[in-house]
Amino acid sequence: MARRIRTFIALELTKNIRQKLTTLQEKLAAAIPDVKWVAPENLHVTLFFLGDVPDLEVPEVCRRVEQAVAGLAPFSVSVEGLGCFPGTNRPRVLWAGITKGTQELQRVHKLIEGPLHALGYRAEERRYVPHVTLGRLKRDRPVPRMAELVQEMNRCRCGEMVASEICIMASQLERSGPIYTVMGRAPFRGEHLLDAEESAGVQSESEEDFLTSADEPEMD
Repeated sequence: MARRIRTFIALELTKNIRQKLTTLQEKLAAAIPDVKWVAPENLHVTLFFLGDVPDLEVPEVCRRVEQAVAGLAPFSVSVEGLGCFPGTNRPRVLWAGITKGTQELQRVHKLIEGPLHALGYRAEERRYVPHVTLGRLKRDRPVPRMAELVQEMNRCRCGEMVASEICIMASQLERSGPIYTVMGRAPFRGEHLLDAEESAGVQSESEEDFLTSADEPEMD
């Protein structure tokens, strides 16, 4: 019987950005109790969550993802701001936003979505808006000053990096938290990410690139 691997596609973040996000988590932890924070080494931008994948199918997943993004060129990504799902009244998930690089990441998501859907993996029904999950609240309850905290940290800048590849990741769930392992890498080998027509098309679909409760991902 084939072993199944919990799998997702992600953009890894640089150490510098992860350190700044960890500092942000520490500031938030002083104001918001009972949050399960994402470990520094696990902070990332999810592009596609596949769920359980048969281990024999992992090489084909890697191959299709690599082919899908091979023609793209590296691009800049900035991590900035703070938000929460589903809203500030009763938040469940705290996240940091993506400013520069949002449209490019949406393009990457579109490119890998088709080949993965053809393999039988369900396409996400919600629109894709990239973000970094910081933590999940353990209890569903109101959080005092949540709206103020979001406003105060709306322009909290956590750094900029060059995205040159995405990774096919395995997630092993443990009591202490998930352990992520890179199973494959899909580098961007092209010279131009978007031509004018494609850029206009992506922008028209994402005029408001902020997250709402409707955008809350199933897993992250």
